[in-house]
Amino acid sequence: MATPFRSLPVTARNISASYRSALRPNGVIAPFLYPLSQQQVRGVKNNPQAKGKKDQNKSKKKSNKGARDYQQKDLKLIDQYALCDAMRYIRAFEVGRDRESAKYEVHIRLKSRKDGPVIRNMVRFPHAVQTESRICVIAPPGSKHAKDALAAGASLVGEQEVFENIKKGIIEFDRCICHTDSLDAMNKAGLGRFLGPRGLMPSVKTGTVVDDVGIRVQMLRGGTVYRERDAVIRMPIGQLAFSPDQLRDNLRATLEQVKKDALQLSDRVPKEIYEVVLSSTNGPGFSLNGDFKSDDSPDAAYLTGL
Repeated sequence: MATPFRSLPVTARNISASYRSALRPNGVIAPFLYPLSQQQVRGVKNNPQAKGKKDQNKSKKKSNKGARDYQQKDLKLIDQYALCDAMRYIRAFEVGRDRESAKYEVHIRLKSRKDGPVIRNMVRFPHAVQTESRICVIAPPGSKHAKDALAAGASLVGEQEVFENIKKGIIEFDRCICHTDSLDAMNKAGLGRFLGPRGLMPSVKTGTVVDDVGIRVQMLRGGTVYRERDAVIRMPIGQLAFSPDQLRDNLRATLEQVKKDALQLSDRVPKEIYEVVLSSTNGPGFSLNGDFKSDDSPDAAYLTGL
């Protein structure tokens, strides 16, 4: 009895003459009739051209993955605006929204590397932005430091009582600072998993573990803590009722502070300001060109107040 055709190995010898017409001139079986044989698969693996393409693809992936610098767009290819013009458009986007919660925001893009330290600090604005901030102070209850914090405007002061509320999920504050005498107690309480994801965990690096908690509370009520993330520093810069002059003063103070921070890290990693973008809580961002106003800018009175 003849062996069925399908049980024979797929080679050119045991293919009938009717199927030999489907063979290509080089003897390779047409792919639409039969799967690739083992020799053909080996030939593809050993093909230097195919191997070279794979190596090129791997090298491209490695080069993209291992890039040390953040990619920056060419500012010549985008539209940039004067400060007053950007405020004009942002206020138009905020029409009909809650004016008490919406604020101007600044996005400072840096020329920086992916490895190395990041900028983190606090800036005190000439014109306060978040005067309504609720500040928690971790300090020994009844001590002079606790009294100074309360006098400066802290909304919550204490140790064990504060720790218990935080663990229960009762976090009714926007900022948190710790006195150096209470640092060990705070670490033993294990508040990192509760305050860390919210960005509220006090630390020496962010300047929220201090000796003079009273002075720090006053600074926090008139300033803002910022941190670089993916070569961008983002923070609220002013209220929507601010005049162009007030917003310019706050923006100038912010840029000067960020430049100082970048100079302190220049010996370890190069950093410099590349682009400044002004936006709002609900509005889009507008890249600033460094000018205060243009020929088409409206009067400052139309950009002030709610």
